[in-house]
Amino acid sequence: MTAALRPYTYVTLTVEPNTAPRLNIAFHTADLHVRTSVLHKSRPYLEISSTEANVSISTTGAGHVTGEDLRVAREIFNAAARYLADCERLHLDAPAEGSSEAVA
Repeated sequence: MTAALRPYTYVTLTVEPNTAPRLNIAFHTADLHVRTSVLHKSRPYLEISSTEANVSISTTGAGHVTGEDLRVAREIFNAAARYLADCERLHLDAPAEGSSEAVA
């Protein structure tokens, strides 16, 4: 039997000479809140948050929607659909919780 995996959020900041700092956030928890809204009737945003971190995505320069913003929104949509399909497939293939079968 495998040990229970605990949820967590992993945040790192990389600072190197002559480059912009890089922030990485990895959510490894089902305790996420996802919401969307439109600010000032012209600026959509997507927010993903846990108790430890928050990520917000919005339009370029916080302005009106551009063609590139549409491209990014479609990319997010397609990636989310693939993530959902993978989660559904793997959930169906996984042994039931409490089962004595080992997870490979």
